[in-house]
Amino acid sequence: MSTDPWGRVDDDGTVYVRTAEGERAVGSWQAGEPEEALAYFHRKYDELAGQVQLLEQRVRGTDLAPAQAEASIVKLREAVADAHAIGDLAALTARLDGLTELVAQRREEVKAAREQARAEARAVKERIVAEAERIADETTHWKSGGERLRQLVEEWKAADRIDRVTEAALWKRLSAARTAFAKRRKQYFAGLDEQREGVRATKERIVAEAEALADSTDWGQTAAVYRDLMQQWKSAGRASRDAEDDLWARFKAAQDQFFQARSAVFAERDASLAANAQVKEELLAEAEELLPITDVRTARAALRHILERWEAAGPVPREQRDRLEGGLRKVDEAVRKAEDAEWKRSNPEARARAQSTVDQLRTSIEQLEKRLAKAQAAGRAKDIKETEEALGARRSWLEEAERTLAEFS
Repeated sequence: MSTDPWGRVDDDGTVYVRTAEGERAVGSWQAGEPEEALAYFHRKYDELAGQVQLLEQRVRGTDLAPAQAEASIVKLREAVADAHAIGDLAALTARLDGLTELVAQRREEVKAAREQARAEARAVKERIVAEAERIADETTHWKSGGERLRQLVEEWKAADRIDRVTEAALWKRLSAARTAFAKRRKQYFAGLDEQREGVRATKERIVAEAEALADSTDWGQTAAVYRDLMQQWKSAGRASRDAEDDLWARFKAAQDQFFQARSAVFAERDASLAANAQVKEELLAEAEELLPITDVRTARAALRHILERWEAAGPVPREQRDRLEGGLRKVDEAVRKAEDAEWKRSNPEARARAQSTVDQLRTSIEQLEKRLAKAQAAGRAKDIKETEEALGARRSWLEEAERTLAEFS
C-alpha cells in the first residue's frame, strides 16, 4: 500500500482521498505502481484547482454578473464534492466559500446601483411628467409647446426604465398631459376661427359701406366717414390672412377712388383759386402802397375801391387766405386810425367817413350772405366754410365801424 498526505492506494488498488469527514474512495488503479495512481489523481486535483483559480480571476477582475458567478460556483462546488482527485479539497471548498461571499457582496452593490439608477430614472420621468403637465395647463405658445412635448417624449424613451407600476402610472399622466394640450390647442384655434369669422363679417360691412361711398361728391362729409371707417377697421382685429388681404384690397380701392376724385376736383379748383390769389396779391400790394396814411379821405376812397375789387376777386386757396386777409386788415386798421385822428380835427367829415365804411361793410356782408345761401343750396361744403370765415371777418370789421360811427352820435 502506498501513502500520501492527501490520499493512499490500498493493496487491492482502491484509491482514497483524505478529507475532514474521513477517507473517500475516488477510483481504482490496477495498471501500475501506486505512485503512478497518486500522481494521476493529483493531476485531477490540479485541474480542479485551476478551474477555481480561473473563476476567482473572473469574479475579481471582470464585471461577471452575480447570477452567472453563483452558477459557476455551484457547479465547481459540486465538482469538488464529488471529485475523483487527491489533494486539499477542503481548501478548494474554502476558496469557493470566499468567492460566494464576494459574489453576495457584489450582488448587493449591483442591487444598490440598480436601485439608485431606478431612483434617478424615476426622478427624471417625474420631472418630464411635471413639465408636460405644466405645458398642458399653462402654455399658449402652441408651436413651441408642441415641440417641447415631443422632446419630452424622446427624453422619456432615453431614460432608464423603473418599476412597472410606477412606469405605467407616470406614462399615463404624460399621455394625459399631451392629450389635454392637444385638446386645449384645438379649442383655442376653433375659438380663433370663430373670432376671425366675426371680424370678417365686420370688415365685410365696412368694405360694403366704403364701396357705396366711392362715387360720392360730398367731399367733406364723405372724407370724415372714410376716416371713421378706417378707425373701425383698425379696431375690428384681424380676419384670416386670405380674407384680410382681399377685404383690405377692396377697402383701399374704394377709398382711393374717392380721394383721387376729390384730389382731381380740388386740383382744378385750386388752379382757379390760384388766379384769384394772384389778383388779391396785387390788390394787397396796392393797398400797402397807401401806407403811411397822409390823406385820409383819399386813402379811404382808394381802400374802398380796393375792397370792392377784393370781394369781386373771389375765394383763394386756404393756405394763402389768412396771410392775404391779415395784410388787408392791417391796411384797414391803419386807415381807421388815421380817420380817428382826422375825426378829432373834423367831426362831420369823420362821421360821414364812418357812415360810408359801415355802409360799405354792410353791402359786402349782404353780398357774402347771398353767396353763402347759394353755396348752402348747392351743398358746397368748402365754399360754405370759406364764405362763413369771410363773413366773420366783415362782421367784425362792421362792429368796429359801427362803434366808431356811434361815437359821432
